[in-house]
Amino acid sequence: MDDSEIARTTAWLIESGLRGMTESELLQQFCERSVRAGLNLSRATAAIDTLHPIYEGRAFRWRNDGVEESSLFEYGRTNEGEAAANWQQTPYYHLVITGSDELRRRIGFGEPADFPLLDQMKAEGHTDYVALVHRFSGDGAIGEMDCLYSSWATRHRDGFHDREIEALRRLVPAVALAIKCASLARIAGTLVEVYLGRGAGQRVLSGRILRGAAERINAVLWFSDLKGFTTIADSVAPEQLIPLLNDYADVVISAVHDGGGDVLKLIGDGVLAIFEADDPVQACRSALRAEARLRCGMRTLNERRAAASDAVTSVYLALHIGEVFFGNIGSDQRLDFTVIGPAVNEVSRIAAMCRSAERSMLVSSAFAAALPAPERDRLVSVGRYALRGVGRAQELFTLDPAVLQPRSG
Repeated sequence: MDDSEIARTTAWLIESGLRGMTESELLQQFCERSVRAGLNLSRATAAIDTLHPIYEGRAFRWRNDGVEESSLFEYGRTNEGEAAANWQQTPYYHLVITGSDELRRRIGFGEPADFPLLDQMKAEGHTDYVALVHRFSGDGAIGEMDCLYSSWATRHRDGFHDREIEALRRLVPAVALAIKCASLARIAGTLVEVYLGRGAGQRVLSGRILRGAAERINAVLWFSDLKGFTTIADSVAPEQLIPLLNDYADVVISAVHDGGGDVLKLIGDGVLAIFEADDPVQACRSALRAEARLRCGMRTLNERRAAASDAVTSVYLALHIGEVFFGNIGSDQRLDFTVIGPAVNEVSRIAAMCRSAERSMLVSSAFAAALPAPERDRLVSVGRYALRGVGRAQELFTLDPAVLQPRSG
């Protein structure tokens, strides 16, 4: 691989990173391009930490031996238990604790295979192995995403030639930069979806970030909160409160997402969500599907928590349909992408009536009217109620108690 090919490959990496190629595609095409240029690669891996509520990072893999292997591997936390023990036996960990930038083992020529991974690679016929780390310093690091790890192996009978090692040293920094670029875009998408919701996050990433920019939409509004949460918070140990909130929030949010909705806000123990659809009937049906999933999830969760002698509760839920403004509200320094309008106030007031009406779920008369006959026939009126801050009393409905009973058998 001569200087001119290294220059062309570097330019290609820069262009591919700017174009938005995924990490897996970058690694695969880089390896295939390098092999065609004379670099004797048989296997390569790149790994980078990320900002994600579940995964610590992502690894990307390439090999040319025809063995089926996923090109993407997402790994969990490596700071405790078996995962920590496995991490501490890797060449990458060795680079971290020694502060080195490179580790090479000519495993086919008598050098020690002093890591479990190298024993496996030697058994597969690899003769030479190089691990590299390229660190991001200062503001270039985001959370734990502070470097790119990579490893490169060959089965060539002579191992890597010196010129091939030099080519990797010159090329891999550009690989690291391109992969970092792709990972940052992915992190941005993850963060806005986790903290703003999927629909709002997509709108923000599409450029709708001007203060006051909002669109008028018709949507089903979901507002739920936990029954008796204040009493529970006063009665359980403080260290049990966050796990309780997480357990119930997981059930509610999963139900909304499974039903096709989008969670906009977590307000203490409350959840505000919307269901958008061109057809109001479809939006209402989606919300009812989410409610059914919520009921099922709550039964399962409460059985599990009761078996562990943990505090249990239930959810109050209100559903309403109406016109809202969906967009950016706030100051130049702090914006919130949310929904506003009378319908938002009404759905929270309806949820507050669940206790007075002694019902776990209430829907507005507008929601009931939007449903076609088969679904509307499943609702029963619980009477007219004056909602605080709302000008007129409103008839509220709930699901027929027969519908709410779990099926036997």
